Amino acid sequence: MIYRLLGYLPFPLLYAVAWLGYIFLYHVFRYRRDVVRDNLARAFPEKSAGELARLGRRFYYRISQVALEIVKARRMRREDFLQRARVVNPDVLEQQTEGFTRSAIVVTIHQGNWEWMLHGATSYYQIPIDPVYKPLHNPSVDKLIHEIRSQFGSRPLAVAESTRDILRRRREFRLFVMVADQSPIRSERGLWTTFMHQEANFYLGAETIAKMTGFPVIFAQCRRRRTGYYEIEFKPFASPPYDKTSHVITERYVEMAEEAIRDEPESWLWSNRRWKRNRAEEERKASAQEAAVPPLES
Repeated sequence: MIYRLLGYLPFPLLYAVAWLGYIFLYHVFRYRRDVVRDNLARAFPEKSAGELARLGRRFYYRISQVALEIVKARRMRREDFLQRARVVNPDVLEQQTEGFTRSAIVVTIHQGNWEWMLHGATSYYQIPIDPVYKPLHNPSVDKLIHEIRSQFGSRPLAVAESTRDILRRRREFRLFVMVADQSPIRSERGLWTTFMHQEANFYLGAETIAKMTGFPVIFAQCRRRRTGYYEIEFKPFASPPYDKTSHVITERYVEMAEEAIRDEPESWLWSNRRWKRNRAEEERKASAQEAAVPPLES
C-alpha cells in the first residue's frame, strides 16, 4: 500500500510530499472545508474572517504533516523519538505513580502529534503504556495504526474491551492513555458541558475508571516546536479520594483541553464534527423513550 511505502521517505522528502498533500486536501479535494470553517467560527467568534481563513490553512498544512509523520513512525527508532518527541517534565510521571509502582490514567487530545507522543513517552520511560482506541472503519488503516502503536511494547486496547481489561489487571503497573476529545456515540452516556463556546458531549470513561480503581489522572499536552519536533508536558489534575457524586474529573479535563487548544489552535483536529449533536434534541428523545417504557406490573 502506498502509505506504507511513504514511511521509507527521508524527512526532507516526506515534508515536501506533505506540502503537496496540503494542496490537494485544501485546494483540490476541499476535504471537510465546511466542517473546519464552521468549527473554527464557533470556537473563535472573536476572530475576523481573514484570521479564521489563515488558521484553517495552517490546520490543513499541519494535519498533512502529521498524517505522514504517523506513517513514518513505523520506520523510526526509539532514538528518533527521544529527539523528536521530548518529555519536558519527566519527574511528574514518576511522582504521580509513586516511582512507577502505581498505575495512572493519562488523558490527552488530538493535538500536535498524538501518535509520536505515545512513542516519545514509551521511549523515554520504557514502561508499559497502553493506549485505548476506537477501531477505524478501514481495516487496512486500522491494522497499520495498531502496528504503529504497539511497535515499542504498548498494548492497544479497543475501547469496548478497555474497562474490563483495566479492572482485571489493575494490580499490574501500567499507564493507560485515553484521547478523550471525541464525542461519545449516542448509545454511550456522556457529560454535556460548555467547550469552546459550544455545548458538547464528553466521554465519562476516564472518570469512571479512575473512580473504580483509585488511579490518579494526568493530562498530557503535545506542542509542536518546529517541523518534525514536538514536546510533551504532563499535568496532574486529579487524585483520589474522588467525589463519586460529581463529574469534576471530566469537567477539569474539558478546561485543560480548551486551554491547550487556545495555546496552539492550528494543531487540533478541527476536521472532526465536534458539535454535530444537539443537547436539547437528545434530551427530548431520551425523555420520550423513558415515557414509552410501560410500567412494571405490581
